[in-house]
Amino acid sequence: MGTDVRGFDDRWPDRDCGPQAPPRLRRAWLQGLSFNRAAPDRIRIRLLDHLDLPPYLLARRDLPPAVVDAAVDHPDRRVRARLTEVPASLGLCAAQWSRLVLGEAGGARRQLFLEAAALSGRGLTREAYETLTADPFGPVREELARMPALPLPLRLTLLADPLPRVRAAACEAAWRDLDGGTRVRLAADPAPAVRTAVTLARHEEAPLTAEFFDAAPENRRLVGSHRLDPDLALRLCADPDPWLRRILAGNPYLEPDLVDVLAADPEDDVRLAVSVRPELTEEQRAAVPVDIDPRTMRRTVGWVEALHEDEEAMRRLAASAHLLLRSSVATARRLPPDVVERLARDEDRVVRLFLAERCDDAPADLLLEVWQWWNGSYSTPDRPYGHPNFPRRDLLRHADDPHPRLRQLALDDPDSTPDLVERFSEDEDAEVRLRAATDPRLAPDSVVRLLDDPDGGVRAMAARHPRVPVPVLVALLGDEETAEAAARNPVLPVAVMERMTVTGS
Repeated sequence: MGTDVRGFDDRWPDRDCGPQAPPRLRRAWLQGLSFNRAAPDRIRIRLLDHLDLPPYLLARRDLPPAVVDAAVDHPDRRVRARLTEVPASLGLCAAQWSRLVLGEAGGARRQLFLEAAALSGRGLTREAYETLTADPFGPVREELARMPALPLPLRLTLLADPLPRVRAAACEAAWRDLDGGTRVRLAADPAPAVRTAVTLARHEEAPLTAEFFDAAPENRRLVGSHRLDPDLALRLCADPDPWLRRILAGNPYLEPDLVDVLAADPEDDVRLAVSVRPELTEEQRAAVPVDIDPRTMRRTVGWVEALHEDEEAMRRLAASAHLLLRSSVATARRLPPDVVERLARDEDRVVRLFLAERCDDAPADLLLEVWQWWNGSYSTPDRPYGHPNFPRRDLLRHADDPHPRLRQLALDDPDSTPDLVERFSEDEDAEVRLRAATDPRLAPDSVVRLLDDPDGGVRAMAARHPRVPVPVLVALLGDEETAEAAARNPVLPVAVMERMTVTGS
């Protein structure tokens, strides 16, 4: 049955439309429409005006450029601020970040937006950098001075800024590019903040002393990144704070004898930090006693990620006995066939999961194995199922498999039939019924039946099915319990979406 506007007009009373709708019902519509992939750009842009709506719309990673531009240039600063708070902001280009930052007239808000831009790593346009170099608000210039992509001539300009904190920030960022005369001038700066910045910037040739380290509590953050005086480093190896010792264990300048001291530390986290140091041989690494719980959240090792394009390094590290190194190799986008084969047979489940999620070369049998126990994460919601190597043929053999995750794959086979869809819509397992509820071949009567399924996820998916009859969809839109799911239905007429998003007076 079609879903023309007349069908909706005949069954949907005007009192329930637009701004006349009850607040909770209206909110459910807007939330649903923010996820409706069939909604045209103008509807999504109109949703930006509804400030009581949670940031679902802007949290999506596939926002059309027109919607992103509308959010960047939106007249309400709350919308612009919301854009900086969601993962989708990582996709903004330099021009969009520049408009977003420069669109803030207030210095404090401009600083916050500039911090977000810096975290994104996208940089700004040359014109934006030039404008911000002359910004009247000191903290803006200070934040700008730290940005890695700031052109050197502008950073040198900030070295002469009247505010010491701006000069200090520019000093640390530009030190490697400064000539000897400029370095001498900065070392004699009358402001302590600038002289401190010089000390930090030249730590490789003049290690930080105990006197400097003890001068301020915030200097504790430096133990993992700066060269330390040998006596200070030795003292810190015995510091009573295990957090500090753990950070110290990752210091790239640490002497081998102190690495040995921390390798015997009583805290497991400290020894773990030692065990992933890049200079260790496999024998040295294995000698560090660590206990890694395979069930805990696992982060990758940065220096291993930096070697992802080095095939020989990947071969060597994939054969390591250290779980975190193998896990980090598995996150590479491309790997040699022999490395893929080794990691696909790894005894650790998370190593295999990382390979299935991140590596484009993951084999089909591994993807099928992982699919049986993993649905996808927020960072990779389409893996393993959406992986290009995921099997798409010869799947009918799973139609009677006792494992429901394998059984439902039969519907992906090109030779599957509508009869199989109907059969799966009555399967004993809710996930199989849910998969049937996404199939466009499902009969309208079965769609309606699944609206009363005992599983809430199945009911919601049925409400989004394109074969929901018009009278039923109208009724779903009028019920607060089902309105959000129904508003995500892709066959919802655009004219109805327009009425649902009308702003009240």
